[in-house]
Amino acid sequence: MRKNRFFIVIAGIILTLAGTTFALSNSPAQGKQPAQKQPTLKLGIDVLLDEEIDKLKGKRVGLITNPTGVDRDLNSIVDLLYDSKDVDLVALYGPEHGVRGDAQAGEGVDFYIDEKTGLPVYSLYGKTRKPTPEMLEGVDVLLFDIQDVGARFYTYIYTMAYAMEAAAENDIEMMVLDRPNPISGKVEGPVLEPDFSSFVGLYPIPQRHGMTVGELAGLFNEAFDIQADLEVIKMKNYKRANYYDDTDLPWVLPSPNMPTVDTASVYSGTALIEGTNVSEGRGTTKPFELIGASYIDGDALAQNLNKLKLPGVKFRAAYFTPQFSKEAGKLSGGIELFVTDRDQYETITTGVAIVKTIHDMYPDDFSFLASFDNLAGNSWVREDIEEGKSVKDIVGKWQEALKEFKALRRNYLLYTITTDDLTEKIAELKNQGEISGDETVRMLTMHLQAVKQFEKQQAAEKVVKHMDGFLQLLKRQYEVGDISEKGYRQMEIEAKSMQQQW
Repeated sequence: MRKNRFFIVIAGIILTLAGTTFALSNSPAQGKQPAQKQPTLKLGIDVLLDEEIDKLKGKRVGLITNPTGVDRDLNSIVDLLYDSKDVDLVALYGPEHGVRGDAQAGEGVDFYIDEKTGLPVYSLYGKTRKPTPEMLEGVDVLLFDIQDVGARFYTYIYTMAYAMEAAAENDIEMMVLDRPNPISGKVEGPVLEPDFSSFVGLYPIPQRHGMTVGELAGLFNEAFDIQADLEVIKMKNYKRANYYDDTDLPWVLPSPNMPTVDTASVYSGTALIEGTNVSEGRGTTKPFELIGASYIDGDALAQNLNKLKLPGVKFRAAYFTPQFSKEAGKLSGGIELFVTDRDQYETITTGVAIVKTIHDMYPDDFSFLASFDNLAGNSWVREDIEEGKSVKDIVGKWQEALKEFKALRRNYLLYTITTDDLTEKIAELKNQGEISGDETVRMLTMHLQAVKQFEKQQAAEKVVKHMDGFLQLLKRQYEVGDISEKGYRQMEIEAKSMQQQW
């Protein structure tokens, strides 16, 4: 009997260890906090179809979309509108990669007839980027529904801008169905200078803009004087501080080389590599997370980058052979990025640091391409790297323009949170039993009252600084047990969303 008990105990220990191993192997990767899913998030397409479809009744609709144009159940907006008795869908328009997403980066897409619906499909990438009057003949309203990735040089937002211009010029209504910014509302990087305007950067916005497509539409329309008859169908229950995988929405590849949210998280920084003779990982399973070239010693590069102690990111030596694009068929040495803390990670600073480090390590092999300045939105980032300026000096140089953009951006944000909203949330959580004790409520609300004064003064830097203090106070109250985990996570995302507005 004792022998049986012994085996039972041993078996229990083995199962416990196995369970621990499983839990560790399935722990959140790439700096992501334990998931706080947001099942109530409602996309613009779902709001339109469920609540506002009357806005399309009696109108002939032209639809600009791609494979990301799906509802929360993964039904294509093309099929949903085509099958709707309330909608007269008459034409489709495809951005880079096409309506069905079957074209690689840079490939043109010709006019064709969609096999499933029989509708004409016009390309908005290649020779024609703005819909022509002929393309818009018989259209009353242009509808845009495409998932962006939050980077200035991702071309879909300029397809939207050109469509807005065409709509204004041809007296056609423009409607944008809003979708999340998948990498949160953080704003980083240099603001594009007008001399470097191109299809990978049409307007003076920073490399990481922190806005949704609907918010960008409003900004483009008013601040940059498009003046289209624009309507944005807003999402419901969107939280700016969330990454896409903080929601319960499935990730549909926005383009062939954007396979995951982790890719999008680094893209706005590492896409600078596209403007060099180094591979940005196209042709591998981890584009923009794998960086390298045949002349690079991956171990040395990883070691030098880790010495910089960049916040929220680590590097490992990697060796890979791209199947296409730069370095195709060549064994390339380099690095793989691992984001360890998304809150701390500075994607643009990291991108500049990678470029500068490779430039400094391999001056005879490394070279900039003509496209680098268009991606950076200026020439001085490249020039400063060539002149040996530090990453800190380069980052400091873009701060003033970034501050001005943030002030402009606040005028066009559609999803805002105030200190009053946070105060109401505290009271709600107290009533639900998620916050215990009047003293906890008093401390949190008093801190918010102090922040409110800076909010009224539009003192952005002080709001951000004092919201850091609020978040620290919130964490302390959670750690001592005065706030439940559920209450803490809800308050944290609300507080971070407000902070990112500033």
